Amino acid sequence: MASASIARSPWLKTLALLAAVATFAGCKKEPAAPTAGGNTPAAATAGEIVIGHYGSLTGGQATFGRSTDEGILLAVNEVNAAGGLEVAGVKRKVKLVSEDTESKAEKAGDVVRKLISKDNVVAVLGEVASSITLEGAPVAQRAKIPTITPSSTNTTVTEVGDYVFRVCFIDPFQGYAGAKFVREQLKLTKAALLVDKSSAYSDQLSKEFAQAFQSMGGTIVATADYTQGEKDFNTRLTSLREKGPELIYIPGYYTEVANIAIQARALGMNIPLMGGDGWDSEDLAKNGGAAIEGTFYTNHYAPDNPTPAITAFVTKYGAAYNGKVPDGLAALGYDAANVLFASIKTAGTTEGPKLRDAIAQTKGFVGVTGTITIDANRNAVKPIVVLERKNNAWVYRATIEPK
Repeated sequence: MASASIARSPWLKTLALLAAVATFAGCKKEPAAPTAGGNTPAAATAGEIVIGHYGSLTGGQATFGRSTDEGILLAVNEVNAAGGLEVAGVKRKVKLVSEDTESKAEKAGDVVRKLISKDNVVAVLGEVASSITLEGAPVAQRAKIPTITPSSTNTTVTEVGDYVFRVCFIDPFQGYAGAKFVREQLKLTKAALLVDKSSAYSDQLSKEFAQAFQSMGGTIVATADYTQGEKDFNTRLTSLREKGPELIYIPGYYTEVANIAIQARALGMNIPLMGGDGWDSEDLAKNGGAAIEGTFYTNHYAPDNPTPAITAFVTKYGAAYNGKVPDGLAALGYDAANVLFASIKTAGTTEGPKLRDAIAQTKGFVGVTGTITIDANRNAVKPIVVLERKNNAWVYRATIEPK
């Protein structure tokens, strides 16, 4: 009966038509939910590729984060100047979103969540400090978003999960390389340790150096601890001096090393000081002055090493940043971005699992910081360089190959 009534009434016909339209609209499919990597299926082959960087852009380790960001941005700009990143035959521009951890580990989780949930990044680059990366990496791991740290060297970082990679060497090798240099090139046998116990990086690196140094016939004559942010090291240095070391190994960050060097020299300790890549900041020389003459540190590259890759990078970086000489963090940021870009091309997609697999397959990638091969534990196998402070400049001193 209802259908017969509708057929006889124009008003009822109109109502029926409106109901049909509403029913059709209600059956319309909702937009597909974002896949891992922040892309909808349509965006997987077109549109910008968004990548994230989280770093210490302000705070105590700000030179680390800013240098890394500059290196990443240089790589992004080069790709975009060439028309974009080719993925499955389509050129797509790359967009970089950078977030500041303020040099605080407790900020890392929130900024990585923001990059993934709000900015829809396909991958994350960062952090520098291992303690901060250990807070951010688990967030990316749970979301199945590949993450590459340019320079977190503590071994536990990539143990977070199978989506976490690095393009830097790890601390067992860095500690070994430092010990090898001290024993074989400086010919020293007695060392003391001054360790930042608040830092996962400093704690592990000191242990790796000590183990390697002792295995090579050296002796650790004394150890002292401090906490990041401290200013007065006189008591600790005095206790170390009494043990007669020929060298002090200080695997901390540049923020404290300058004060340590100044106070050591004031106490008449004119022996060599040595550290790791946490020293790599222009602020160390600025704040330490003459006190850091004759010191050494292990690092990822030396800008005065005249290899073609380094020469080209130093020239491009200087042109982009008003003649500035890139430090190791800038070089690692550049390499991390380019390893990611090469992996996206290999994968032919920005889908998380496939991109993860492509990064894991990185072999013989020629970077600024050396030829990079990712091993089964997602760590980079590559050489280390040693720099020496000489005549108010850091100069390349040696290269130490992987064991």
